[in-house]
Amino acid sequence: MLTQTMHPHRSGWVSTAAGSHLKGRRKRDTAPERALRSALHTRGLRFRLQRRLAKGCTPDLVLPRFRVAVFVDGCFWHSCPEHGRTSFSGPNAELWRTKLLANRRRDERSTRLAQEAGWTVIRVWECAVNRDLQGAATRVEDACRAALGPSSGAASSQPESRTASATRRASSGGTLLPS
Repeated sequence: MLTQTMHPHRSGWVSTAAGSHLKGRRKRDTAPERALRSALHTRGLRFRLQRRLAKGCTPDLVLPRFRVAVFVDGCFWHSCPEHGRTSFSGPNAELWRTKLLANRRRDERSTRLAQEAGWTVIRVWECAVNRDLQGAATRVEDACRAALGPSSGAASSQPESRTASATRRASSGGTLLPS
């Protein structure tokens, strides 16, 4: 049985039982975001959450020291090529197509704005985090290492004793990035 109700605040949208699971979905602090943040923190990388880089560009997290911006894109909302919806039916079908197209355009705009502001942008699919969390964290870590430039093999730009460097590297799981 299809129950429909018009949303007074959302012009044209019809509330259906089939779409009730979408009500109240998180926009931030999703499980994949939290998992990736935990993996990055374990590697000694420090970040800030929801930092606005430009009007219309707020990544899920940024690593200011490296100027790396990370977006964790949900498969449904951002039209993952592997898991995103390609067809819709029901009273809201055209509205969903329009919404997801607008999301993709907003993603492209956010990426462009961040890059124009001098940030390296990493976009990670929710499914990639769920499938290979360490691989997703490595992508971010590699971008941070690349941001350090050719001397990225060094622990930092400041001289450091071998003992301090070895201790920090051992305690951070072998990463060469500064904490």
